[in-house]
Amino acid sequence: MLTVALDAGVSPETLRKIESGRVATPAFPTIAAIAAVLGLSLDAVWAEISEADDGVDGAARDPERIAS
Repeated sequence: MLTVALDAGVSPETLRKIESGRVATPAFPTIAAIAAVLGLSLDAVWAEISEADDGVDGAARDPERIAS
């Protein structure tokens, strides 16, 4: 974890907080840097996030669903 954090330009504590959920909305550049170090595309990261959110009401993500 130390190597990933340092290579991404973030502190190990920040990475720990992101992993544990203590940072609910990390900054986009932080996520992009971590993804790059891990060899992940941002599309792959987004797909994982979207898949994890499938159990959540999609109305917040899709305003059209609120109207129906």
